Amino acid sequence: MVIKIVEMIVSPILAFVIGVFFLGLSRKIMARIHRRYGPPITQPIIDMIKLFYQKSVSHGILFDLGVVLSLTGSVVVILFIPFGGMCPLSGSGGLLAILYLMLLAPLGMALSGGEGANPNISIGISRKFILSLGYEVPFLFVILAIMTHYKTISIVEIVRAQQGLHWSIFSLPLLLSAIAYFIILPAILGIRPFDIVSAPQEIASGPMVEYGGKYLAFASIDHALHLFIGIALFVDLFLGGAREPITFFIKMLVVFIIGLFINAVFPRFRIEQAIKFLWKWPTFFAFLGLIVALVVR
Repeated sequence: MVIKIVEMIVSPILAFVIGVFFLGLSRKIMARIHRRYGPPITQPIIDMIKLFYQKSVSHGILFDLGVVLSLTGSVVVILFIPFGGMCPLSGSGGLLAILYLMLLAPLGMALSGGEGANPNISIGISRKFILSLGYEVPFLFVILAIMTHYKTISIVEIVRAQQGLHWSIFSLPLLLSAIAYFIILPAILGIRPFDIVSAPQEIASGPMVEYGGKYLAFASIDHALHLFIGIALFVDLFLGGAREPITFFIKMLVVFIIGLFINAVFPRFRIEQAIKFLWKWPTFFAFLGLIVALVVR
């Protein structure tokens, strides 16, 4: 019992540290690609500390509760994800719980944005829900293929079944599912070519345009946690997870850097282009992977 309580405290902290490190690393690598020196890797932490000391303005109760709901949803999802041998809520629903809880972040964003009453917020939220509709379809097929192949909804059992380099990505039934997940991963993370929700050049950061001070700091923390969730799920489902945090972090780092290179070379999609793309190749690979998983059992 004590170990579980410690894991509940440590897991979100480690997720936050890794997510913030990835945020800082992405700015550094992107700057190098652009032949600039770039900010220090610790810049996201510096920004968050600065924001907590700035004055913030609330637009109402739902504006506050939406931020809390989004952040809380991300923290709870992390408790279901195995990370280096830790998984505080390993026996409480597995992949099905993760699938439902991941909807809390956009819901919280919508509640908070509705109180902001800014046209840019409305555009950003509508884009977020449309984009979610785009990647949720192939993501659902991927999850169904995984559960069908391993005959369980427990993500812990799925990770355990991949020990000894029996990774899902190396098995024929789930290779197509892994390809589909990797294609939609930039959309889940909100990076190019799917950074259409914030799009600072178009809608002034969209849902976060009215955020300032602690609200913007909490939004940055939620972004860091969301970054961790998207990559950690890929590592657990297709790269065998890890028994210790260091190995898990290295796997996450490799996936993140590959995604960062994609972010560096692709321009931003328009929303209709994003949906058309997500419902084409990723959905095709994910659906085909589900069919193969049903046949090869």
